[in-house]
Amino acid sequence: MTKVRFGVLSTAKIARNTVIPAMERAHNAEVVAVASESGKAKDFAVDLGIPKHYESYTDLLNDPEIDAVYIPLPNQLHKQWAIEAAKHGKHVLCEKPAALTSQDVEEMATAFKENNVIFMEAFMYQFHPQHNRVKEMIATGEIGDVKLIRSTFSFLHDLNSGSIKMQKDLGGGVLYDVGCYCIHASRLITGEEPVEVKAAANIHPTHDVDITAAGTLKFESGVIANFDVSFEQSFKEQYEVVGTKGSIVVKHAFRPDNEGGNGVLVVNNEGGQREETVQGDQYKLQVEHFAESVLSNKQPMYNLDETLKNMRVIEQALTSARN
Repeated sequence: MTKVRFGVLSTAKIARNTVIPAMERAHNAEVVAVASESGKAKDFAVDLGIPKHYESYTDLLNDPEIDAVYIPLPNQLHKQWAIEAAKHGKHVLCEKPAALTSQDVEEMATAFKENNVIFMEAFMYQFHPQHNRVKEMIATGEIGDVKLIRSTFSFLHDLNSGSIKMQKDLGGGVLYDVGCYCIHASRLITGEEPVEVKAAANIHPTHDVDITAAGTLKFESGVIANFDVSFEQSFKEQYEVVGTKGSIVVKHAFRPDNEGGNGVLVVNNEGGQREETVQGDQYKLQVEHFAESVLSNKQPMYNLDETLKNMRVIEQALTSARN
């Protein structure tokens, strides 16, 4: 097998516009089927040139010609269908957050281990090479000792749209939706787990989901990471790493694909200011890494242990924000 044959569970917008095209660009993946339980599978398959379509997720999972599934379902359904896929012997690439609680992730980990299949949560941004470049700069001492990380991810969302982002029972809320990125980035750059997590949030009065949130993570090394996320602010997505001798601003931290794949790093230190552009196709790189893991039967760089660690921090932030 030289290519991983994917089935897609759902006709979600991110699948149509972003991930399926990335699978087509990847050298080791192909999309062979799509399933929808809302009657949209046939039209979706025809539009995108996907050979097979199914009217139920289970029918797709029963197809022996599918090696792996991509799950872009509402957050609340990730655990159920990831475990079901594992029972059918399918590897799983699943949108973030992988589940809604750390206990859910632990149950998923058991299912994937028992069925000897691979799971990866789709934190696509981490596959863009700009983040390794940031870590290189830190390692060579360009900004001295890291003391602070500031991250932000916000966009204006119609709070009365009835979208899944605004439905508590479907895993809605800004911390699950984009807060997970800021938390992940803070862990990625420090290489540590926080020893203290605090957060505050504005909760929507009728939908009961967090719509703006801010938090602080404290790491054992002394690094403090502040983050703010919102459905009530204009689009912004960046992080800044501040050290004793300077700082690095990652201007398009999470969605450089909106900028043609160009990540822009602004470095300020004793030598003045400079800007670096780092190019990368993060969705394609994510698909290729996952597919290579499947083909070589090795755990991906971002495995379920890492997913569990991130989920625990999200959980602590949610608990703190609601208390």
